[in-house]
Amino acid sequence: MTGASADATAQQQPVLVLMGVSGCGKSTVAAVLAGQLGWDLEEGDDLHPAGNVAKMAAGLPLTDEDRWPWLDLVARWIQNHTVAGIPGIITCSALKKEYRDRLRGDNVVFVHLAGSKEQIGHRLAARTDHFMPVALLDSQVATLEPLGADERSLMVDFGRKPADVAGEIISSLILIPEAGSSVLGSDHPGLSSAPPLADLWTGDAQRHQPA
Repeated sequence: MTGASADATAQQQPVLVLMGVSGCGKSTVAAVLAGQLGWDLEEGDDLHPAGNVAKMAAGLPLTDEDRWPWLDLVARWIQNHTVAGIPGIITCSALKKEYRDRLRGDNVVFVHLAGSKEQIGHRLAARTDHFMPVALLDSQVATLEPLGADERSLMVDFGRKPADVAGEIISSLILIPEAGSSVLGSDHPGLSSAPPLADLWTGDAQRHQPA
């Protein structure tokens, strides 16, 4: 774990950004975590504009110009939660440090699901429900920049059962389930309970407004 020394007594639980190349199991592990913790969950790929999805489905890698509007939407979801003091989990490839810089902030932890290119290739080849073709794996691996010491992060090996990966994340970061959740799953993981930032920046909540 790098720069993410968890404190079980801390009042605010983090927003986790599950990151890594396509095929590393971000969505599966995120769903397990959301069910066990009862935390809000967002699938970052669902925030891609239609043009990005069409481009990737055609086997064309995204440019930075394609990614910035998408990353802004991911960052907005994260900020809505951290300002409101609500923990959450969002998936996002976050391959470059400059992308992660757009997402980082107080109470944000990057969780990198890492593994070999061969493992990921086998996973991608077996998938039929996603727009990312195997042909783009080389591009993603080449783009991926390792997490730095200045980034609050945790790296875990995805080459195990998703429940085992989720268990390691929970124990390593000392994550605390929301009231009413259980290891059998939350009643409604995936629904966001964070109010829009504009609602928080009125009345008594003005103290949250950034300078």
